[in-house]
Amino acid sequence: MLRFIIKRIISGLLVLIGVAGVVFLLFMVLPADPAKLTLGQRADVSTLESINKEFGLNESKPRQFLLYVNDLSPLSIHENSAENREKYHYLPLFPAGKNVFVLKAPYLRRSYQSKKKVSEILLTALPNTVVLALSAFILAIIIGIPFGVISAVKKGSLIENVLMLIANLGVSVPSFFAGILIAWCFGYLLSGITGLSMFGSLYEIDPYKGKVLVLQNLILPAIALGIRPLAIITQLTRSSMLDVLSQDYIRTATAKGLAPGKVIIKHALRNALNPVLTAVSGWLASLLAGAFFIEYIFNWHGLGKVTVDALLTMDFPVVMGAVLFISLIFVLINSITDIVYGLLDPRVSTQ
Repeated sequence: MLRFIIKRIISGLLVLIGVAGVVFLLFMVLPADPAKLTLGQRADVSTLESINKEFGLNESKPRQFLLYVNDLSPLSIHENSAENREKYHYLPLFPAGKNVFVLKAPYLRRSYQSKKKVSEILLTALPNTVVLALSAFILAIIIGIPFGVISAVKKGSLIENVLMLIANLGVSVPSFFAGILIAWCFGYLLSGITGLSMFGSLYEIDPYKGKVLVLQNLILPAIALGIRPLAIITQLTRSSMLDVLSQDYIRTATAKGLAPGKVIIKHALRNALNPVLTAVSGWLASLLAGAFFIEYIFNWHGLGKVTVDALLTMDFPVVMGAVLFISLIFVLINSITDIVYGLLDPRVSTQ
């Protein structure tokens, strides 16, 4: 089992290194000068050279990539200077000539536009994205499972046909297109009835109260982001319920005179949920990534909005940091899921 866990950790690290390499190459081939993006087009030559030296932009491309990976790695090697100590906030481990091996938080460098640390920008935006993704996830489960159960119990009826039509539309329509329709319809055309707005974030600044929590701004983006997982959960639940309802023990429970509701909820649903929950366990990471366009459509200040804004202004460190951050979330969730499966089912760890 320990060997299985180590393999999953190593596999995750290799994936992150691969993602870092791809992201680095994509942005290094773009015709833009990071030093001029940082300082503006009128910066003097000496200042531009200082920025190029700080980011290693005067080095060869392979050397630049190694410097970038060294900045990202928690265990890295740096010149032991007061400037580096202030820059990386590292813990020295042991010397290596003029350099020192250190333990530090991954350094994602600084934004070209705001000059803030990328990690600070992402961590500020992360809570809004997590709230949005969790809300969409909970909404999909709360509505999707009952829809699936009703579809299975009412098989062949008009209710099932309507619910399956909704589920098929939810799977077919891209989230960003659904977001545009929902924002336009309920946040613009019907805003006088719904009281909802096309744009808004979790917190807004009130001139008298300061920072105010506005939960109603969460409704439309959560629905737009949750439509696709809701539709898939509905289909999975229906399929699983139909399979369980055809089992002998369900017919036996019905023949004994148990109430239909008790048979469905206590016996059928409990067994039908196992494959459904297994299938949707990795959906949260997907929702975090899928929130990018939804956040931009609704002007929701999360990772997606920050990343798209950074891409439009060619603020590459922010975009690269956001992509790596989302990749890390995917790797962590998938690795934890694999390890948990391995603990629950020893056969998995032998594969």
